[in-house]
Amino acid sequence: MARTRIPLSATEEANRALLEKLDLSTAEIGLTVRTTNCLEERGIFTVRDLLKTRRDDLLSISNFGEKTLEEVYSCLENVGFMRPNLENKPR
Repeated sequence: MARTRIPLSATEEANRALLEKLDLSTAEIGLTVRTTNCLEERGIFTVRDLLKTRRDDLLSISNFGEKTLEEVYSCLENVGFMRPNLENKPR
């Protein structure tokens, strides 16, 4: 990591790290090529795009089912984003 003349505060550093994670492409977080292609066809290219997309919208993508959704959640967890609380999901 390059040093700056003015040290960043812990908050600034955390914000920078968060922004970097949000800008990662879907391929960079370890999703399979098939899953990445499904997402890109729907205009979802980055983690930021992915986090803005509702679960039901993801499941409405052709060839995107529960197994693919699990892959997405797992990869998001690997880069520090927790899966949504599904206990509050309407039945």
